[in-house]
Amino acid sequence: MGAAIIMPWVGSAAMTLHLAEIGQQVSAEAHAVLVCDGAGWHQTGERLTVPANLSLLRLPPYAPELNPLENVWEYLRGNYLSMRVWESYDAIVEACCAAWNGFVGDAVRVASITTRDWASVKI
Repeated sequence: MGAAIIMPWVGSAAMTLHLAEIGQQVSAEAHAVLVCDGAGWHQTGERLTVPANLSLLRLPPYAPELNPLENVWEYLRGNYLSMRVWESYDAIVEACCAAWNGFVGDAVRVASITTRDWASVKI
């Protein structure tokens, strides 16, 4: 399972929509922790609304190697989205949807790319 939105821009409004989507995917009895880097649209306050069932884990500045999502972007670019030309915006969105769905459909790959020893929760 994975939650994503595809938008033509980034910003606090887009991130708020993304967080709302993630929050809807979290089961009622659970609480999710989302790893975030220092991007301006990841900052809380008046600009960003975080659902009650989510917490943001802020990474230190200039440490992209700690962010599991950096590996996801690398995988998507390397296996689905690089070295291609699309004829239209709709074709780009379709390619992004296919890339994301292909990625989240492979649970073993998701775990191998995003697991961090320091972020494992033992139950």
